[in-house]
Amino acid sequence: MSIEKWVENGIENLMEEFGESRVKKAVDSVKRFEVEVPTWALGPFGGGRFGNYMPPGYARNIKQKLDDVAFINKLTGVASRVSTHVLWDFSEDGMEGDYDIALAVNEECRKRKLLMGSVNPTYFLKGSESGSFISHSGATRKRYIEQTLLAGKIADQLGSGVISLWFPDGSLYPGQIELRDAYERMKDSLLECYTSIPKRINILIEYKVFEPGTYSTTIPDWGTSYTLAKSLGKNAGVLIDLGHHHHGTNVEQIVAVLIAEDMRCGFHFNTRYSADDDHAVEPNQENARIFYELFKGNVIAGKNGKNWAYMIDQASSRENRIHALLHSIDSLQLSLAKACLVDSEKIMQHRKKDEIVPANRLFNDALISADARPIVVRARLEKGLPPDPVKTYLESGYQQRIEKR
Repeated sequence: MSIEKWVENGIENLMEEFGESRVKKAVDSVKRFEVEVPTWALGPFGGGRFGNYMPPGYARNIKQKLDDVAFINKLTGVASRVSTHVLWDFSEDGMEGDYDIALAVNEECRKRKLLMGSVNPTYFLKGSESGSFISHSGATRKRYIEQTLLAGKIADQLGSGVISLWFPDGSLYPGQIELRDAYERMKDSLLECYTSIPKRINILIEYKVFEPGTYSTTIPDWGTSYTLAKSLGKNAGVLIDLGHHHHGTNVEQIVAVLIAEDMRCGFHFNTRYSADDDHAVEPNQENARIFYELFKGNVIAGKNGKNWAYMIDQASSRENRIHALLHSIDSLQLSLAKACLVDSEKIMQHRKKDEIVPANRLFNDALISADARPIVVRARLEKGLPPDPVKTYLESGYQQRIEKR
């Protein structure tokens, strides 16, 4: 059976079960969905966990990283923006950011028909052993604040107008730091940045339950990020990283609350199976439920200007990085397609009758049981893209060329 016939049959089956309008909406949403690819997913970041092993053909400099992103975008049509890190991408010595380097990187992006997306200050390299924004050293805090202001300038003049902040600040043992003092220094440092960064820049504050601090992390959860963002102003929001939670955390409920509070937020997509967040995104039930809340909240693939910022954040050493990024994009598109199929009206009828299990089963008909692959493939074909990016990549010879180079 040809791919076109398979898609046609699949779409007909989905329309029969979920209705023509929902299926068409799903195809349209998948076509409009965009996600940023991070430069750090393609280079040597993380190699030490496997004796400095790196997958064959990994990118050794920013130009090679952008080459890979451009090829990923060519296959998927959703990754025209690139997430960058200040001290990994715009620095000569790994200590100070350089705007001129950012200008050069921006020009390299343009040559490849790419755009610079969110900008990430790098708070967790040399000099952050005792924290960055919570450090007792005024010189250390000043250095990181200046880097944050540079990130804001790059995001404003070259990027997408988004900076995302993740801090390693915390402690290993009770008594090592004063928890309240650390929080107040974090808040004061953030406020100093916020007052100097152009107000059109969206500042997203990330959180993580632990690492590298094992007893305390100064911004450990979404509530702390939310409180800090509210204290700054309307241009600050929460950045949700899927791997930064306790296992079993109801992330979709966090999403629902933030949408209800009308915050402009963002996502770092990845998968965590144990204690870190480096793996590619899987098309699992949790992601489908998260995408349902995003779609229902009208903050994804919409035309109303309220879309959140969506980025991939992964860099596991053992897999081919390009395979992994293509897999993540495919998984995200499948999750979005399923979210669009949920029949909210029928579910509401069950709720009114207090029919709990039927409501759950109807919900799961779309988010678990539906085969949304024809929707994603239809969206790709309508955009003139290959139906299976991973298969096309394997057959393209690109991997062999970069390994040889």
